[in-house]
Amino acid sequence: MRRSPRVRTTVVVVAAAFSLGLATGMPLWTTGGSEGLLEILGRSFTENRLMTLFVLTLPVVGLCERYGLQAQASRWVAGLRRLSPARVLILYQWFRVLHGLLGLRLNGHPTFVRPLVAPMAIAACGRETSPEEEDSLKAASAASENYGNFYGQNLSPVQAGVLLVFGVLADLGYNPSLWRLVAFSVPVVLLSVLFGALQFLIYEKRLGRNRL
Repeated sequence: MRRSPRVRTTVVVVAAAFSLGLATGMPLWTTGGSEGLLEILGRSFTENRLMTLFVLTLPVVGLCERYGLQAQASRWVAGLRRLSPARVLILYQWFRVLHGLLGLRLNGHPTFVRPLVAPMAIAACGRETSPEEEDSLKAASAASENYGNFYGQNLSPVQAGVLLVFGVLADLGYNPSLWRLVAFSVPVVLLSVLFGALQFLIYEKRLGRNRL
């Protein structure tokens, strides 16, 4: 079966913006008091340019991997006999929760999970792993990142999720407090850490049984 060619997302979005704008009669350039499409696109890009800064981390991570970052992380974990895959994943989830509490954004998947956490979890097995086991360990590492980042960021009053809820409640006529919203997030974060730890411990036992 022949596959249809893939088109870059950026090209599709820009083409759709131009098509819709021109179809509604918007000018290409600003004329007669009507803002043009090019000006709208340019302003939107400059207002949200900070969103593209994560791209700068990708070459850095690539260079680190090229010069042995994954291998060094694996060797370091292999020397720590008491570390297991579950402990690596639980510690990393706590690490992400604490960074969320501090209001820091780390772009965890490209900068931590792929080059560091996943190789460390694989090395913590202390044995040769099959490709299927490596894929499952990578998925578990990504889950640890998602749990810690998603719930941990609600512990900071300056994070976008908390501010979004605050803004919605304020628009509905309520008088919310940012710190009160954070306080209600604490039990949820603790439960996410507990259930995440249970999941990783059960996963580690299954990984050990598969070895047999």
